[in-house]
Amino acid sequence: MKELLDTLLQDARVWQARHHTPASGHMELTGHAPLDHQLKGIGWPIGALTECFLEAAGIGELQLLLPLIRRQSKKDKFVFWLNPPHTPYAPALAREGVQLSQIVTLQTQRTADTLWALENCLRSPATGLVMAWCGYLQPRDIRKLQLAAEAGGGLCVLFRNPQAARNSSAAALRLELSPSRDRQLSIRILKCRGGGSVGDCTLPLADRAPTQEASLNCVVKGPWPEPPIPKHAP
Repeated sequence: MKELLDTLLQDARVWQARHHTPASGHMELTGHAPLDHQLKGIGWPIGALTECFLEAAGIGELQLLLPLIRRQSKKDKFVFWLNPPHTPYAPALAREGVQLSQIVTLQTQRTADTLWALENCLRSPATGLVMAWCGYLQPRDIRKLQLAAEAGGGLCVLFRNPQAARNSSAAALRLELSPSRDRQLSIRILKCRGGGSVGDCTLPLADRAPTQEASLNCVVKGPWPEPPIPKHAP
């Protein structure tokens, strides 16, 4: 029995709290140095759920996810946007280096349809990332989605109301997002399974949008200029 336990403890896939070593090839860095440092190189969990809690859309959450969106699209993996609060703006995504052919948006009306779409997207090996703006979810729904993510091996980010952070969850990573002064996004790490620390960090937000609103609102919020009407030759 001792030999068996020693073998398991040497396996990088077994979480040993502070002495955890990430499994090779099973990490996806966030692309943001302060957050990667706080997560101790674990990054976004693959084959697992990440929950981001925020009061309102447009505070910088898309800039947080942009490096991941870009990398997954360039791997020819589909990036699903499920019930985004605003329509993604293709030209802005293209300017950020995102492969538009890999972007898919879905809208559902009922919770049952949302869960069905989420589960099927997560189980597909063609999926690189699922971003979902969800309403209320039962703990059993989270567990079911976690199993689907494990089966498909992709990444999933659920944007949820901060009140949901009070409940226990099977998600591997839980982040609380809030706007900070001086164009920064404040991130509080509530849970990190696999060796990261529970703490805070801030990310500077590049001023990409022409307004004073959160960065990358040009991707999802508009209003966008109408395309020019071609002039007919006389």
